[in-house]
Amino acid sequence: MGRTSTFLLSAAAAVLAGTMPALSAWQPQKPIEFVATAGPGGGTDNLARAVQNIITKHKLTEQPIVVVNKGGGSGAEGYVYGKASAGDPYKVIFGTSNAWQQPLVSKVAFNYTDLTPIAAMAQDEFLLWVKQDAPYKTAGDYLKAAAAGEFKMGGAQSKDTDEVLTRMIEKAGKVKLTYIPFKSGAETAVQLAGGHLDSHVNNPSESLGQWRGGTQRPLCVFSPKRLPQGPKVTATEGWGDIPTCVEQGLDINQYEQPRTVWLPGKVTPEQAAFYVDLMKKVQATPEWKDYIEKTSQVDTFLTGAELEKFIKEDLGRIKQVAGEQGWLVK
Repeated sequence: MGRTSTFLLSAAAAVLAGTMPALSAWQPQKPIEFVATAGPGGGTDNLARAVQNIITKHKLTEQPIVVVNKGGGSGAEGYVYGKASAGDPYKVIFGTSNAWQQPLVSKVAFNYTDLTPIAAMAQDEFLLWVKQDAPYKTAGDYLKAAAAGEFKMGGAQSKDTDEVLTRMIEKAGKVKLTYIPFKSGAETAVQLAGGHLDSHVNNPSESLGQWRGGTQRPLCVFSPKRLPQGPKVTATEGWGDIPTCVEQGLDINQYEQPRTVWLPGKVTPEQAAFYVDLMKKVQATPEWKDYIEKTSQVDTFLTGAELEKFIKEDLGRIKQVAGEQGWLVK
């Protein structure tokens, strides 16, 4: 074989080798299931459906996507389903910090280490909500009334983020609240509208329709500063008009919840990388920006070592509250 032929073969081999990663990069070959670890209408369900709609609209994958709700056991059903689907890259689990918090406080059949973390895509805010016709105008008014009577606080799931915040409110406000768990924030909002609760701590997206419809209103937001104004929700008010809870005498400076995405355990690095890239593409769309604005969330993207660091720090904070409440699983 002559020098020219050898050179051409070597060049062809080099070109082929250079293109192999692109040719072998994993792509889904069948429909994908988005698993929302909460009931329909809650913040987790809203996130899964928002991501589904964006992917479908922009054709970010050729495969169809269906959203299923597995919110039983305060979301444990969805995570156990993910654990049981080890090695299956067609199950994408949408959740919150309850992925690592739940095993701390409940005897559940999973741990977050059974799953493959993809990303935390947003930080969701919490607000203190009351009925539209409730007499309290501020969080201070609410605390005074709660101290004088038996108040029912609703929330999504038990020993989870909503109940943790409820116990923090009790401690900061020196009151006692009866916490009643429901399957989702959407169900909790319905219960407050019907007069079966005195308050709840839903995320903005979970009670947007009720605030707009005039059945309930937010007293304050658990944030160090007021939320971005954004579009008006009612005829006169938007998210930026809501005072912080500290402004109103409830000394909880900040409380947020990450919106997280997972795959089952034992998937390949290439499969995980596909979904990390897919979620980054979702975040780059105008529809995602619109979703973040309408739901008044904080846009973020944590993956890899950054996400692991966040999880470990959050576990430390939750262990303190759970320890005070006697919730820690022994």
